[in-house]
Amino acid sequence: MEEETQTISDGNLVPLDKYLAAGVHIGTQRKMKDMLPYIYKVRPDGLSILDIGLIDKKLGEAADYISKHPSAKVVVVCARDAGKKAADKFAEVTGAHAYTKRYMPGTFTNPEYKGFREPTLLIAVDPAGDRQAITEARSNNVPVLALCDTNNMTENIDFVLPVNNKGKKSLALVFWVLAREVLKKQGKLKSAEAFKVPLEDFEDTSEPQPEVVPKG
Repeated sequence: MEEETQTISDGNLVPLDKYLAAGVHIGTQRKMKDMLPYIYKVRPDGLSILDIGLIDKKLGEAADYISKHPSAKVVVVCARDAGKKAADKFAEVTGAHAYTKRYMPGTFTNPEYKGFREPTLLIAVDPAGDRQAITEARSNNVPVLALCDTNNMTENIDFVLPVNNKGKKSLALVFWVLAREVLKKQGKLKSAEAFKVPLEDFEDTSEPQPEVVPKG
């Protein structure tokens, strides 16, 4: 496949073949203007391919961005079934909080709600599916880091992490790398090799279910 000719620098976070196997670079046939800078090429079948070198670079920057916030004040939201296990494991490993079931409106804005939370950073797996949480975070000036595919709008997103945010393997690898790198930057790991949580723990091996794509 032509996209396999992509290269990344020697200081990459994971080997190129690992990125390729997980499909972190596989976009969609729809490409939004906001995401054009992250697209490496468009295949003859119309499928957009993200730049793996940029993905690797942005993963490192994202980990640095996340590590500057107290773990207990970081919230991950994921309405997409494919990313729920990975998001939950990331939260468990780093000490963040995850909302992978229904996100209740008012969680960030209604102090009377028993589940009210005041995060200092929101991580959204999909700007479309996690729109309610993003809107509430922005209303409270909480920065938003979002995993964005080629078909996503980046309005109200403070940090764009360009990746395939639809595939189970892609999301597992992304959150595995983020967890490891955040712990390193927080001084909780001396090296990448000291991270003993296997990638398999982030992977969802359940049977695929039909996925409802959010409208709009």
